[in-house]
Amino acid sequence: MSVKLFAAALAATTLISCAPSAPLTQAKTEPSALATQCEGRDGWSDPAPPVRIHGNSYYVGTCGIAVILIATPKGHILIDAATDEAVPSILANIRTLGFDPRDVKLIIGSHEHVDHMGGFAELKAATGAQLMVSSAARPSVETGRTDAADPQVGIIPDMKPVPVDGEIAFGAPMKSGSGSDIALTPHATPGHTSGGTSWTWRSCEGKKCITIAYVDSLSAVSSDDYKFSAHPERVAPFRSTFDRVRALPCDLLITPHPSFSDIFERLAGEMPLINPGACKTLADMMAARLDKRLASEAAK
Repeated sequence: MSVKLFAAALAATTLISCAPSAPLTQAKTEPSALATQCEGRDGWSDPAPPVRIHGNSYYVGTCGIAVILIATPKGHILIDAATDEAVPSILANIRTLGFDPRDVKLIIGSHEHVDHMGGFAELKAATGAQLMVSSAARPSVETGRTDAADPQVGIIPDMKPVPVDGEIAFGAPMKSGSGSDIALTPHATPGHTSGGTSWTWRSCEGKKCITIAYVDSLSAVSSDDYKFSAHPERVAPFRSTFDRVRALPCDLLITPHPSFSDIFERLAGEMPLINPGACKTLADMMAARLDKRLASEAAK
C-alpha cells in the first residue's frame, strides 16, 4: 500500500470509529519510579512502571528497552514494542495510566531487531493498530529474520513475523488520525541497522512546548568476526546519521536503550530533563566510538 493511500485509509478509519476515551482513573506515577524500580535490572523484558515524560508522552516500556506512548484525542501512538515477552507488561502499563490499549491506532518503531520490534505482532493483535515501518526495515519485520547484511546477524535472535500496513515517508509528519494534535516526523538514521528511524514531535504542558527527540541506536556493534573497516557501505550511513542527529530539534532526548540518554536519572531529577544539546552530545560520543573501533581494526 502506498503511503498516501495508507494515510487516507487510516484517517477514514479514525473518523468513523469512536474517539478514544479519556483516561478515567489516570494513575499518579512518580518520575523517580523508573530509576528506583529498575535499579540493577536492565533486561529487555524486565517490567518497569509507567511514567509520564512530558505532556501526553509516557514511558511504558521495560527496564532495558524504551516504549513510548503518545496519547491524543484521535488515537494513541506507540513507538517501539520491546520483546514478545514484554507485551503483557506494556499493555498493563497503558491500562495503569488509565488508557485503553484498543485506542492505540498507530504503531511505529526505531530499528528492526527483536529487542525493539519483537513485540510488534502481539501488540498489533492486542490493539488492532496499524503498523508502519521504513521500507528497509519491512523485510525483517514481515519475515522475522535479521537482515543478512546486518553486522549483528547470527547473534540477534529472530522475531515473530507480522504484516506491515504501510511504509513511512521520511521527513513527512505523521498523525494517528485526522485532527490529531500530535504530528511525529520520522528521520532516516541508518547505520546500526539499514532501517534505523528516529522521531521528533512537539510536546506541550499548558503554553510551554518542547521538542522530544526519540533517537535510534547509533552504536557500531557486531559479531566478533565482523570488521566495519571492510564494509564502507556500513560506515558511510553512520557518518550521515551522526550529522543528521546533530541537527535535530532536541529539547528532550530519549533513546531505545534508556541508558544512552540517562532518561531514568533525568526523570528522577538527578540530571536536567531538558537539554537542547543532548542530541549533538550523543552523536559526537557515538562518532568517537566508531572512530575508535575503526582504529582498533586498522591496528590489528
